[in-house]
Amino acid sequence: MIIGVPKEIKNNENRVALTPAGAKELIKRGHQVYVQQTAGLGSGFSDEDYKAAGASLLPSIEATYQIAEMIMKVKEPIESEYSLIKPNQLLFTYFHFASYEPLTKAMVASKAICLAYETVEKADRSLPLLVPMSEVAGRMAIQKGANYLEKPLGGRGILLGGVPGVLPAKVLILGGGIVGTQAAWMAAGLGADVIIMDVSLPRMRYLADVMPANVKTMMSNEYNIREQIKQADLIVGAVLIPGAKAPHLITKDMLKDMKKGAVLVDVAVDQGGCIETCKPTTHENPTYIIDDVVHYCVANMPGAVPYTSTLALTNATLPYAIQLADKGWKKAAKENSDLVPGLNVIQGDIVYKAVAEAFNMPYTPVEKYLS
Repeated sequence: MIIGVPKEIKNNENRVALTPAGAKELIKRGHQVYVQQTAGLGSGFSDEDYKAAGASLLPSIEATYQIAEMIMKVKEPIESEYSLIKPNQLLFTYFHFASYEPLTKAMVASKAICLAYETVEKADRSLPLLVPMSEVAGRMAIQKGANYLEKPLGGRGILLGGVPGVLPAKVLILGGGIVGTQAAWMAAGLGADVIIMDVSLPRMRYLADVMPANVKTMMSNEYNIREQIKQADLIVGAVLIPGAKAPHLITKDMLKDMKKGAVLVDVAVDQGGCIETCKPTTHENPTYIIDDVVHYCVANMPGAVPYTSTLALTNATLPYAIQLADKGWKKAAKENSDLVPGLNVIQGDIVYKAVAEAFNMPYTPVEKYLS
């Protein structure tokens, strides 16, 4: 198969979809890998590194899309890329369709095959290609939140871990999945007073067993959320419904009950956000303030630590990329059920129900293409 790796062009997105080591593994199996020049530079991988691995370099994003049967990316295509995508071309990347209708319609119109990292799902309901970036984003949420609690950046002027004789900050984490768990570990490690909320009692029991003493668990419901946001200095939105839009757990009217200078970090912003007043921001302009509450809603948080993120992502995606390249997307999906829910759009049909429902668009069962 001919595999193309374009340079990411989203604002301050320095990750790359494939490391030189990953390229070498695909090339060893007889596949051709074409990498756009300087695509890996932001992650610390030079053009020479890719050439040494056996990959070929291309001068432009247009040339990369034109030659490739499978495009491997990190983030969803942006508007300038829509016209480059060919019918029946396989796109293997994060899409987060349910949060952005223009992207969904563009991919339907392209007649391409869109296989989304974030909805590849194992039999135990885990999301193997979302986990590594969720781990990065969860840890970064605390790192960034602690930073924006500083007074010069609009925050309350509170040190997350406090000091002897001064109480630490209170951190509220909405969601006990991978993002929430990693955020809780980080916040606890810095000495904060942490509450983590989830709707699953078994998950709460698990977290209560494994978390340190300065992390408390609480059932997530509107009453509890309204009470806890009054005390919180930093709130992390970490809610995920695979492939679907995140529910708004904090609404605009709740901001008036929060402390002035409190910080909201909505990691769910890729899926529409679980905080009503959150809208996607960039690393260049990461925050804004509403009702004296700082909002940090960068949609590609792991892009700020591209070396770590790229290695973590390739570790997870490469085994699936090899299957797709060796067998083609249809045979690979038939033989590995993990890939089936990853299929979101096929040749003009939306085959992932939550995406179709998000925009009231026609839904086609994926079995039409796999039977």
